[in-house]
Amino acid sequence: MTVVLTLPEGSRVIHRETVAPKKPWSRVLATGQFLSIVDLHGQQAVDFLCFTAHAPHARLNVPNTVKLNRSLYVTKGTDLYSDRAEKMFSVIEDTCGFHDTLAGCCSCEMDRLRYGVEKTESCRTNFISELSKWGLGPSEIVSNVNFFMRVKFASDGALQIAEGISRPGDYVTLRAHMPVLAVLSNCPQQNNPCSGFAPTPIEVIVSEAV
Repeated sequence: MTVVLTLPEGSRVIHRETVAPKKPWSRVLATGQFLSIVDLHGQQAVDFLCFTAHAPHARLNVPNTVKLNRSLYVTKGTDLYSDRAEKMFSVIEDTCGFHDTLAGCCSCEMDRLRYGVEKTESCRTNFISELSKWGLGPSEIVSNVNFFMRVKFASDGALQIAEGISRPGDYVTLRAHMPVLAVLSNCPQQNNPCSGFAPTPIEVIVSEAV
């Protein structure tokens, strides 16, 4: 499909790539570069982690992000913070409306407990595979942001992974505040509605100011 994406003013595309269903992706972005994640077919969760590009690595910290933004949801205007309370990314555009901070990533072990299924693919295995390319191990996987994923919560604390509201072509654009490694898992989950029970491809676009 043709995606109608508005690039940040005065920027140009330097990388554009389709990420197949169930697959991971990663890239280092320089300060000021933009990362756009496009839900090509709608209702496709994209699990997101990020790390400072220099060692020792600082990581995305979801509790800091929730506290400093005073919201359980990520949307336009949200800043993503590290475990050192450093601003790593800002969400500068969002056509979906909100994104999840509660549910974390799926794993083969969790799906065995939740759904009684034996699997070899999950967002956790995707993260492990992709992080190894950068010399990082499974212990670096922390609570993540789930773009295009909807998690309902009730006043008594009950949670429900619900059908997503993202439409074909919806996208989110983030601006890097430092050199940062972004790691994505195009969620392979088929046992709940976070990816519409049938994972689909996404597109990632990296742009920068001219």
